[in-house]
Amino acid sequence: MSKSAAGSQLTLTPVETAACCSPLLREPLSLERAEQVVPLLKALADPVRLRLVSIVAASEGGEACVCDLNDSFDLSQPTISHHLKVLHEAGILDRTKRGVWVYYAVRREVLADIAALIGGSA
Repeated sequence: MSKSAAGSQLTLTPVETAACCSPLLREPLSLERAEQVVPLLKALADPVRLRLVSIVAASEGGEACVCDLNDSFDLSQPTISHHLKVLHEAGILDRTKRGVWVYYAVRREVLADIAALIGGSA
């Protein structure tokens, strides 16, 4: 995973897993790999952000408009936008602007990489 030239978005290096176990169970993580994964885990370690990822991933077409996400929370629109920005900057969500609305989509390969790392089904 590395920062792109465009700014703060991260790019993951795919994790190769053995059939029997995840990388965490097979061998210790290097300091470099641990430092690459931590921003993703930190971004997901908030209940609101974890729910946002879940809602976006489960939305029709795999994307959701910020206007639709606000109704799922008892939070202000600026607070929801802040959480979406954190997820986008961590590289978990992609975003596209259409007119006045911003649409978010989960980068499924990022979630698959995290799942493979910790032993989930990717």
